[in-house]
Amino acid sequence: MSEVFTTAVMVAVVASAIRLAVPLLLAALGETFGQRSGVLNLGVDGIMLLGAFSGYYAVLKTDNVWLGLLAGAIVGLVLGLASAVIAVTLKAEQGISGIGVYLFGLGMSDLLFQKLVGTPIPIDQFPGVDIPILSDIPYIGEMFFQHSLVIYLAFLSIPVATFVINRTTFGMKIRAVGEYPDAADTLGVSVAGVRYATEIIGGTLAGIAGAVLAITLGIFQQNLTNGAGFIAIALVYFGAWRPTGIMLGALLFGFVNALVLELKTLEIIPRDLSNLASMAPAIITILALVFVARRFRAPSALTKPFTRGK
Repeated sequence: MSEVFTTAVMVAVVASAIRLAVPLLLAALGETFGQRSGVLNLGVDGIMLLGAFSGYYAVLKTDNVWLGLLAGAIVGLVLGLASAVIAVTLKAEQGISGIGVYLFGLGMSDLLFQKLVGTPIPIDQFPGVDIPILSDIPYIGEMFFQHSLVIYLAFLSIPVATFVINRTTFGMKIRAVGEYPDAADTLGVSVAGVRYATEIIGGTLAGIAGAVLAITLGIFQQNLTNGAGFIAIALVYFGAWRPTGIMLGALLFGFVNALVLELKTLEIIPRDLSNLASMAPAIITILALVFVARRFRAPSALTKPFTRGK
């Protein structure tokens, strides 16, 4: 085990953990907006999958990673809008409808891949952007300041999301609708309008998260997310519906995942235990969720459809 804890290995693990955390972070932030307004979307993983394929296919055809990111965002926006129609307008049971969105994304992404691509073809990845001066700091620079622009923007979204939720009129409306929709409606706040907006935001960020995942890996395959969307939903609870808490949860998952991958690479984990070890990130996230999330209360109106006058 001594070779695991060398400086070079730990630097590589931390840098990898940050990259692995970003898709989870973006998807969980989007889901936070929806849940804070009272809507639970269990279809995040399906939206991520379609966003991943769209981003991958756009880069495959254009060699432009930013167009790939845009493609993922557009697909996520459309699916977020569809989710809002189902949950807000049609008032369908949110858990079941969310699973339907997930299954649609899972099946459609695989179908499109088989019909339009067929065989996994590598694509361009995000170019690295070294932060001047900071990237030259021994060890620290390699861990934190030698990433792609998308990584930096993802972590910049944490204070932005915190400000929007806690310091803006829109954020106040989101919190009001998620806690006391009847009172918010009485004060003239459009409950449906706010929930539509948050679902569109959530879907867009989930689509971007999927595109980031595919472009970062430089490839697409069936079920590329491997359940990452469900982990993102769990991270919302882990972070107590707060962006900073979600960031810590995403980094925890990313670190454990990166460490397991490194242990496999170094052949410290026996091959017969490889699949079991792959479960470690999810198990640790669930355990953390059990001990942390139960201390906080979910939004009062979460999963509860709103009918005016009732």
